[in-house]
Amino acid sequence: MSRAMTDDEWRAFVLDGTRTAKVATVRPDGRPHVAPVWFVLDGDDVVFTTGADSVKGRSLHGDPRVSLCVEDDRPPFSFVILEGTASVSDDLEAMLPWATALGGRYMGADEAEGFGRRNAVVGELLVRVHVEHVVARADIAG
Repeated sequence: MSRAMTDDEWRAFVLDGTRTAKVATVRPDGRPHVAPVWFVLDGDDVVFTTGADSVKGRSLHGDPRVSLCVEDDRPPFSFVILEGTASVSDDLEAMLPWATALGGRYMGADEAEGFGRRNAVVGELLVRVHVEHVVARADIAG
């Protein structure tokens, strides 16, 4: 039977392994855009990076509303949807530790620093989504 996850459960779920988030943004013409991102949590914020010229980067400058979905697509299936408002920064000094943390999570500790230095560069944005609403369901087919 499907059940709601607790706060601790959804946080552990989204940080388990190398699950990606599918982030939805609103394009300037109102159309939705969805793309996978590597992410980490910082308290009640989701943090990721993206190219300033990407659809995500351009869209977030015009409309900061964001929804992210993290899922386990194996039975009995679970998902977490995080909705919030994004802020973006091109401050490379602030970006470096987060790009490094992303590299560590998804590429491993040995690759973290190299990934951080490769991605905290001019043309990239640090995105911080303050989570305002959570829908977290476990055991959908259970």
